[in-house]
Amino acid sequence: MSFEFSAQNSKLFNGLTLVAHRPTIMKFGGTSVEDATAFERVARVVSSHQNSRPVVIVSAMSRVTDTLLNAVQIAAEGASEEAAHTLEANWTRHLAVAENLLSADNKDAAAAAIDGARREIPALLASVATHAMPLRVLQDVVVAYGERLSAMVLAAVLRECGLPAQYVDARRCIITDARHGSAAPLFEDTTTRTRREIEPLLQSSKIPVLGGFIAATADGATTTLGRGGSDYSAAIIGTALGAREIQIWTDVTGVLTADPRVVPEACTVARLSYDEAAELAYFGAKVLHPKTIQPAVEQNIPVRICNSRAPDEFGTLVDAVNEATPRTVKSIAHKTGVTILRINSARMLGAYGFLRALFEVFERHRTVVDVVTTSEVSVSLSLEDTSALPSILHELREIGTVEVEPNRAIVCVIGEGIRGTPGIAGEVFNTIRDINVSLISLGASSINLTFVVAEERAQEVVRRLHHTFFEREEDQRTRNTEHER
Repeated sequence: MSFEFSAQNSKLFNGLTLVAHRPTIMKFGGTSVEDATAFERVARVVSSHQNSRPVVIVSAMSRVTDTLLNAVQIAAEGASEEAAHTLEANWTRHLAVAENLLSADNKDAAAAAIDGARREIPALLASVATHAMPLRVLQDVVVAYGERLSAMVLAAVLRECGLPAQYVDARRCIITDARHGSAAPLFEDTTTRTRREIEPLLQSSKIPVLGGFIAATADGATTTLGRGGSDYSAAIIGTALGAREIQIWTDVTGVLTADPRVVPEACTVARLSYDEAAELAYFGAKVLHPKTIQPAVEQNIPVRICNSRAPDEFGTLVDAVNEATPRTVKSIAHKTGVTILRINSARMLGAYGFLRALFEVFERHRTVVDVVTTSEVSVSLSLEDTSALPSILHELREIGTVEVEPNRAIVCVIGEGIRGTPGIAGEVFNTIRDINVSLISLGASSINLTFVVAEERAQEVVRRLHHTFFEREEDQRTRNTEHER
C-alpha cells in the first residue's frame, strides 16, 4: 500500500515537528536551590530533561530575598553599614555551594560573581541611606542580586555536571514599565528580546539559565515583578518562546487538596483546569503565583507543578481541560489577613450608578477587592491589602455608613461543576454549621464556593471540610475492605 504525502499531511508533519522542538520551561523555586544538596538535585532534574530543550528559570536561594529587602529597610533608616553586615551569611551560603560542587574554573567564575555582589551592594545601600535615588528604584537593583547570583551559580553547577548551560541576564529578556516593585511586562518588546537572546542558544543545544522575578525597563533600569514573580517570569518566557510546557519545580508534589501545614493528610490533585488553578492561586494556594496562569492560558501552554525532591512523581497538570471528578470538589484554599467592609446606604435603593461610584473609590486607591455580595441597601466586600484603608474609609463614608471587620479569612472550595451539583453547598455549610459565616459568594463562578469566617476558625474549617470531601470517603472504603475480610 503506497502512502501519499499530501499537503495536508505535510502541514501536520511540520506542526508535529514544531511541537517537538518547542522548549520546556523549568522554573525552580528558592527551596529547590537552598543549599549545595538542593543544587545537585536540580542538576539531576535538568539532566533528565536535556532532550526536551530546557530553559531554566531560578529563584533566589531561600530566604535571600527577605534578607536583601531587610537590608534595604535598615539602610533607609540610615544604617547602611549595619545593613551590609546583615548580608554576610548570604555570601557564605553561595560560596559554600561553589566550594562543594565546583572545580577550579567554574568555582573561580562563581566566586568572582559573588565577590562582585559583595562589593557592589554596600555602595547601593549607602545610596539608599542618603536617598540619592528613589527607594523603590534602589530596592529593585539590590533585590535583583538574589536571582542573578542564583542563576549564575546554577549555570556553573550544570556545566560542572557536563551540561551545556549558559547564564542569561533576564533583564535583557523581560521588558517592563517603570512601576518599580511590581512592574508590568511589555509583551511585544519582551517577546522580541527573549527570542533574540534565547533562540540562538537553543539552536546550538545550549541550556539558558535565567533568574526569575527580575526584569528591566526599555532603557535598562532594573525592575522586579513583585513577590513570587519567578513563576510569572517562567510564564512570560514560556509565552514568548511558545513553550510546549511550563514546569514549576517546588518542594511539594503539585497542588494539594489543602494546605499541608493545616491538613497533613492533604494529597496531590492530578489535574486542574486553568480556571481552577487560577482560583486556587488567588485564594491562597502557595504553589502557584496568581499571575502565572494568564500568559499560559493565552498560548494554551500546559503548566505542570513538580517536586524537585521527588522528581519521579507526576505532580499536577494544569491545562485547558475542564474535567469534573466524581466528588466534584478538588481542593480547599484559604487566605487569612482579610478585612471585611460593609457599606450601607439608602441611596442604593432603586438607584443606578451607585456600585460604579463605590468601586471607583477602590480604583483610585489601587486596591483589589476579593469577594463581593450585595443586598437592597448594602454591599459587603473583602480586602487583603489595607494599606490605603484610612483614605478609602474617608471616601466611602461620603457614600454611606461603613462597618469594618478585621481579622477574617476567606475559604474557597474549588471544583469543576460546583455551582451545578446539588447538595455541595448544603454539605459545606452542614459541616461547619456551628461556625459563623459572615459572607458567602456562590454562583459568580461555576467552579467555586467562597465564604468568610473569623480568622481564628479558618484552619478548623479547612480541616473539617477536607475530612468531609476527601477523608470520609477513604474511611468508608477502608471500613468496607475490613468488613469484606
